[in-house]
Amino acid sequence: MPKSIGPEPLSVSRLGPAISTEALDFSSTADLPATEGWLGQRRAVGALRMSASVPYSDFHAFVLGQPGSGRHAITHSILAEAAITKSLPGDWVYVNNFEAPHKPIAIELPAGSANKLRKLMETLVDDLANQLPALFESEDYQSRRRTIEERYSSEHEAEMAEVFENARARNVAIVRTPMGFSFAGLSDDKVLAQEQYEALSDKEREELDAAIEETQKHLSEVLKAVPKREKEHRNQVEQLNYSLANDGVNDAIAEVTTAFSEHTPVQEFLKAVRIDMIENAELFLAREDGAAAGPFPVATTKHYAKPQFQRYCVNVMVANGEEDAGAPVVKEDLPTLANLIGRIEYASEMGTLVTNFTMIKPGALHRANGGYLVLDVRQVLSEPLSWDALKRCLRTGEISIYSPGERLGMVSTISLTPDPVSLNVRVILIGERPHYYLLSALDPDFQQLFKLEADFDDHLDIDDTTVLPEYATLISDLARQAGTRALDAAAVVRLMNESTRLCGDVDRLTLNTGSLSDLLREAEYWARSSGADLIGEDNIEQAIFERERRAGRLRALGQEAIQRGTLMIDTDGHRAGQINALSVLRVGGTSFGRPSRLTARTRPGTGKLIDIERETELGGPIHSKGMLILQGYLAATYATRAPMSLWASLVFEQSYGGVDGDSASAAELIALLSSLAEAPIDQSFAITGSVNQFGDIQAIGGVNEKIEGFFDVCDERGLTGRQGVLIPDANVRNLSLRRRVVDAVDQGRFRIFPMRTVEDGIAILTGLEAGKRGEDGAFPRHSLNFRVEERLTEFAEIRRSFARAPDTNVSES
Repeated sequence: MPKSIGPEPLSVSRLGPAISTEALDFSSTADLPATEGWLGQRRAVGALRMSASVPYSDFHAFVLGQPGSGRHAITHSILAEAAITKSLPGDWVYVNNFEAPHKPIAIELPAGSANKLRKLMETLVDDLANQLPALFESEDYQSRRRTIEERYSSEHEAEMAEVFENARARNVAIVRTPMGFSFAGLSDDKVLAQEQYEALSDKEREELDAAIEETQKHLSEVLKAVPKREKEHRNQVEQLNYSLANDGVNDAIAEVTTAFSEHTPVQEFLKAVRIDMIENAELFLAREDGAAAGPFPVATTKHYAKPQFQRYCVNVMVANGEEDAGAPVVKEDLPTLANLIGRIEYASEMGTLVTNFTMIKPGALHRANGGYLVLDVRQVLSEPLSWDALKRCLRTGEISIYSPGERLGMVSTISLTPDPVSLNVRVILIGERPHYYLLSALDPDFQQLFKLEADFDDHLDIDDTTVLPEYATLISDLARQAGTRALDAAAVVRLMNESTRLCGDVDRLTLNTGSLSDLLREAEYWARSSGADLIGEDNIEQAIFERERRAGRLRALGQEAIQRGTLMIDTDGHRAGQINALSVLRVGGTSFGRPSRLTARTRPGTGKLIDIERETELGGPIHSKGMLILQGYLAATYATRAPMSLWASLVFEQSYGGVDGDSASAAELIALLSSLAEAPIDQSFAITGSVNQFGDIQAIGGVNEKIEGFFDVCDERGLTGRQGVLIPDANVRNLSLRRRVVDAVDQGRFRIFPMRTVEDGIAILTGLEAGKRGEDGAFPRHSLNFRVEERLTEFAEIRRSFARAPDTNVSES
C-alpha cells in the first residue's frame, strides 16, 4: 500500500461540540429553578444599571445587540427594577392664560393632584352655574336692584317735573312730538295758535320768546344730565352685580383655594380665574329652556362641558395616581414627532381651524417625565423630525410642542405657543451595532447625549464546568416563558449543540434567545403531535429538519440540477486544472452550501493572470483581492530568477451571478498549479479556504453549510468512501455538522481534511508532495512544485526566444 501523504482526516469527535448529558444533573428542565440575572450579559447589564441610577442628565444609554438577544426584555426588567426605587414624579397640567390665551400656562403639581384640581374646577363651574342665577334671582338682589332703578327713575322724573312746572309758570307749553320736544306760549292753560301769537304786542312776544328760551335751556340742561345719570345708574347696577358675583365666586372658589393653598402657581391661576369669573358673570346666567336643556335637572347638568366654560378647564397632561409605584417606564413603538413631544389638535368651525389649550395632547416624553423612555432607534430615525426633536428636548431639558408644518414653515394657521414643560427623563435607545457606529461617526450630538453603550454579547464562552448547567437553566426559563412542556436532558444537549452551530464555534453558545425560543416552540409542536410528556432529542432534531426542509426549495432545485447534469459537478475521476470549490448562498433567512466547478487554463504569456469573473464585472472587491494575493504567491514562490511568463485564466463555470469573497482562493491556486504541472486533481474532493501570500490557509465562513452541500451531492450519487472536503484547520472549531454527515464519516463513507498550508491541499488532491526547496535552491525532482517551476521556466524560455526574433508575427490570445 502506498504511503499516504498530507494530513489525516478528522475523527468523528472533532466534527461537533463535545457536550453530553454527563455535564447535566437533572432528568428534565422541570427540575430546574428560574434563573436570577441574565446569563452572559454582565457587561450590558452593568451599563444599563448605571444609566438607570446615575443622576446626571446626559448619561442616556444606547443598547447594542442583534435581534433576538433579549435586549428589550432585559432592558425593561432592569428599568422596572430601578423605577421602583424612585419617587413618583409630579403631575403636569395646562391651564388658560387669561391675559394671553395663545400662551397656555404649564403647571407642575404633586403626584396625584392633577385630577383633583380638574375635578375641583369642574365642581366650581357647576356650582357657580347653579348658584349665580339663584343669587341674581333672589329677593334681596331684586329689592336692591329695584331701589337703584326707582332712585334713578324718581330723580329723573323730579327734574322733568320741575322743568314742566317752571315752563307753566312762564306761560310756556312743552309739547312732546315724534321729533322731540316743541315749545309754545300758553294763555289760560291753552296753547296759543299762530294767529294768537302774532296778535300779541311786541313786548308780549319778546317776553314770551325769552320765557321759551329759558325753558329750552332748562330742559336742555336736564336732558344733558341724563347720560351721566344713566352711567351712574349702570355703575351702581354693575357694582351691585359685582358685589353679588364676588360673594358667590369667593364662596365657591374657597374650596379649591384651600385645597391648593401651598402651591403658588395654582394660587396665581385661581386668582386669574376669580377675576375672570366675576367680570364675566353673565356666562353663568344664560338659561337653557326647552328640549335643548336636556333631560336632567339643572342641578345635575355638566355645565363645565359647555363651550363657554372651557376657559376654566384644567387640561391634564400627566396624572400619576396613588396606585402607581415609582417612576414611569414608557416604551413608544411609534415615535412620530407628535407621539414624542405631543401635539396641538384643531377643530373645524365655520370652515376655519380653531384650537385652544384643552386640545393640547401629551407625548411619550410627557408620560415618561421623571422616569425612563425606551425607543427603537431605527423607528426614531425613520420618522421625520423625531430624532432632531428628541435631541433638542434632551439638550434643553424642556418639552416644547410644535407641529411639523410649523417647524418647516409650511403652515400659517394661528396656533398656540404652550409653555415648555421641564424635562427630567432617562432615554434608552435600542438598536443594532451599525446604528450605534453610524450615529457616533455622523452625528456630533450623539456621543454628548448617549454616553453609555450597553453592548449585548452574541455568545457565551464554555470556559468552565458551570456554564453548561447555567445554560440549561436558561433553556428551562425559555421553555417556561414560551409555555412549552419541559425538556429531557438529551433534548437540552441537542439544543446546546444547535446553539454552538448558530454561534459558529464549538466552544461557544449563542445568546440569541429568540432563535432558541422559536426552535423550542417548533419542537413543542412535534412533541404534542407525538403525545410525548417531555420534549425529547428527536423532537428537537425533527424541528431542525423540518425548518430546513421548509426553506429548502432553492437548495433542492440546485441539487436536482446537479444530479441531472445541468450543473456540471464531478464527484469521481481526475482532471488537471479542474477543482470543486464550495460557496454559500444566503436567501432570506436561510443559507446553504453548493459546489461549483472552477477551472484554470495556462500557456506562455507576459505574466497576466485573468480573472474572468472580474473581467466581466461579476466579481466583487474581496474576490478580486484574493486573486491579487494569488498572483503575489505565484510570483514570489516559482521561477524567481526569470520574469513571470505566464498567461492564465480562472473562472467559475456556469456561474451567472455575482461572486464575492476570498474563500475560493485556495481552490483557484491549486487549480492553477494543477494546470501548470499537468497534475490531475481528484474530483472526489471539494475544497474551501482562503490563502495568503505565504501559502497559509485562512479561515472562512459557512464551513458547515459548505460541507453539507457537497456531502448531499455525493450522497445522491452514492458515497464511495473516497469523497470528502478540505477545510482550513482554523475552521475545525467551527464544525457542528448535521447527523447525516457525522454518521457517514463514522462509517468511513465520507472524509473531512484540515489544511494548514496550500501544500496540504496539494498532497491530498493530487497525490503529490508539494515539495520544499533544498539547500541547492531547487524543489525535489518528483514534487509538484518542481513541475510547476519547470513549466514556468519553459514559458520564460519561449518568451525569451520570441524576444530574440522580433519580426516573428505572433499575437498572444
